[in-house]
Amino acid sequence: MEIGAAITAFVALFVIIDPVGLTPVFVALTRGQSTAERRGIALRACAIAVGLLTIFGLLGEAVLDFIGISMPAFRISGGILLFITALDMLFERRTQRREGQSIGPEEDPSVFPLAMPLIAGPGAMATMILLAGQAGGDPLYLLMVHLVMLAVVALVFGLFLTAGPFERALGHTGVIVVTRLLGMLLAALSVQFVLDGLRDFGVVNGG
Repeated sequence: MEIGAAITAFVALFVIIDPVGLTPVFVALTRGQSTAERRGIALRACAIAVGLLTIFGLLGEAVLDFIGISMPAFRISGGILLFITALDMLFERRTQRREGQSIGPEEDPSVFPLAMPLIAGPGAMATMILLAGQAGGDPLYLLMVHLVMLAVVALVFGLFLTAGPFERALGHTGVIVVTRLLGMLLAALSVQFVLDGLRDFGVVNGG
């Protein structure tokens, strides 16, 4: 097992998951929640993401093949769901639903969209499949891939814990601006997921 392989796996997963880029998204999705609530959401999101990525790392495409879902179809569905979240952020629907209410399970973003498709998205799952496929039956290599994945998700969790100071630094108006901006970026990302899936199906040409 080479250090170079571990570094390559770390860089690939770090770029795909993008812990730094997810932090302001986490702030926007958990706006107005307490530190304890945010910690719980971050912990659940990261734990679920680890579980999903572990399954895909160990079982690979067999999981999707078993239920008859192709990776392109998975990308398209993830893109559509992410677009719905982007609309919520753009039009402040989450904030409106929370006004005067405690945060209920239906408002918990830990499973969707944080765990999936933001942390354990189609790209991260496909990357785990590809990295695990390079193991060639070597259990130590496979273990290394999963330890690297845990390290990247641990970075995500650590950065999520900075949400409070991040929000205070931005202020109320700043958070609103960032939320709307990220809503636009998430909408664009969701469209890219759909286009990637359609491209894999051969419906659209590569650009």
